[in-house]
Amino acid sequence: MENKNIQESFDKWEESKVNKSISRFPERKERFNFDDGEEMKRLYTPLDINVDYENDLGYPGQFPFTRGVQPTMYRGKFWTMRMYAGFATAEESNNRYKYLIDQGSMGLSVAFDLPTQMGYDSDDDISQGEVGKVGVAIDSLADMEILFDGIPLDKVSTSMTINAPASVLLAMYIAVARKQGVSADKLRGTIQNDILKEYVARGTYIFPVKESMRLITDIFEYCSQSVPKWNTISISGYHIREAGANAVQEVAFTLADGMAYVKAAIDAGLHVDDFAPRLSFFFNAHNNLLEEIAKFRAARRIWSRIMKDRFKAENPKSCQLKFHTQTAGCTLTAQQPENNIVRVAIQTLAAVLGGTQSLHTNSKDEALALPTEESVRVALRTQQIVAHESGVADSIDPLAGSYLIESLTEKIEKEVISIIDKIEELGGAPQAIEKGYIQQEIMDSAYKYQKEIENNERIIVGVNKFQVEEEAPKGLLRVDPIVGERQKDKIAELKSRRDNEKVKEALQALNKACEGNENVMPYILDAVEAYATLGEVCGVMRSVFGEYKQTVMI
Repeated sequence: MENKNIQESFDKWEESKVNKSISRFPERKERFNFDDGEEMKRLYTPLDINVDYENDLGYPGQFPFTRGVQPTMYRGKFWTMRMYAGFATAEESNNRYKYLIDQGSMGLSVAFDLPTQMGYDSDDDISQGEVGKVGVAIDSLADMEILFDGIPLDKVSTSMTINAPASVLLAMYIAVARKQGVSADKLRGTIQNDILKEYVARGTYIFPVKESMRLITDIFEYCSQSVPKWNTISISGYHIREAGANAVQEVAFTLADGMAYVKAAIDAGLHVDDFAPRLSFFFNAHNNLLEEIAKFRAARRIWSRIMKDRFKAENPKSCQLKFHTQTAGCTLTAQQPENNIVRVAIQTLAAVLGGTQSLHTNSKDEALALPTEESVRVALRTQQIVAHESGVADSIDPLAGSYLIESLTEKIEKEVISIIDKIEELGGAPQAIEKGYIQQEIMDSAYKYQKEIENNERIIVGVNKFQVEEEAPKGLLRVDPIVGERQKDKIAELKSRRDNEKVKEALQALNKACEGNENVMPYILDAVEAYATLGEVCGVMRSVFGEYKQTVMI
């Protein structure tokens, strides 16, 4: 049917059916909006899409990868079920990893405590009260050896959520593998290593922007030669979304950061096809199922065209946006935490229908504390049920062709490109961050979202509607404060038995490399293998590079 005829029949349907129905049964008096505020139409038809199948959709595994990065997607193998875990000491986290593997987890994802993320040892005054609280405390190679004890690093894929000190933790991982007899070229995994989003969304930065970008490109270069199967960065929209960005902003700011990393690597003398295939992304899965699915599809299409058209990538793998997904922590509620199981199931569907490569599902109690083993098992089972029982993984991109999905994918694409163009006008992501543009946009979006909840324009079940009287939660996981004292004792014991002269020499060599232009990765590796602590290594880099001072937003 031609568009003219469709429009005529649509108008007739509205006049004769819809308006009559609304006069008798008015539509709900609540928002019918996407997260960016734009209204969701009552009905989508062929009039809402303008898709060139070959150029805009194509087939899975081929440019522009809208329908997925693999030709058979989950018919070949499921996404990696990678549960994020880490708390207290390396010994306790090691036990949790072995439990997860026994329960069917396909990969490990390491959560580090706040001092580790900030490059401080557990015995530093600034670490007081934070050791082991939001992740595992890793002070030296000795801790890393315990963390992966009994876990063969040539058999598992490991993701590490670490940014400013990413080079140090990666070096420790390589060193542990060497002690297991596993060469670096056999290691598979990812370091987050995305510092730009730290400046706007999380705050666990250490060094200034220029020096941080140097460390990142040094990792790109080193891994392209020595750890070729390793994903050298996970460009993260997850934390941008957690900070309050909407779906469109999440994609736009993430891809703008990705462009900045590609530019920095090319400026450092690397060829795009030498490092781009190992770039990966990390996105959030929220509750608006259809918007999230379209978001993932649009992100793949935009990135493929950026890499081909702007950066002249020739290797098809350089144009593939491969991504890990985590369900949305900010949607978890302390009220009626069992409801979070349902939220996570919806978000799991969004990630899978959107074509994710790996997935972490949050646990029901994470709005209250670190998750218990029971709640972690339920979160993992959610993925397994979707994989094995729902049928959504049996066909590739099953919602393609939906008038709403294709219209929304196109809409998100246009809006993302508009924001990226704005950021490019400001000089790129680092300059947009320095000028406060991205921070302000996120803050405005977060404020709008919160006001909608407070005004009951956005219903959060159990929070501003359908509340119940509840008892205080029981059985939550608590980290014993003694963990900090134990880590201090371990550091003291380590320093008493290591070759301190060798440590001193390694740190001096690292200092010299930081002052010059050499790749610092080999020097960091030498230092951690001599059992220099994380704080000592980062201390050398602090002394040379300085520390970043946050732009104050008013």
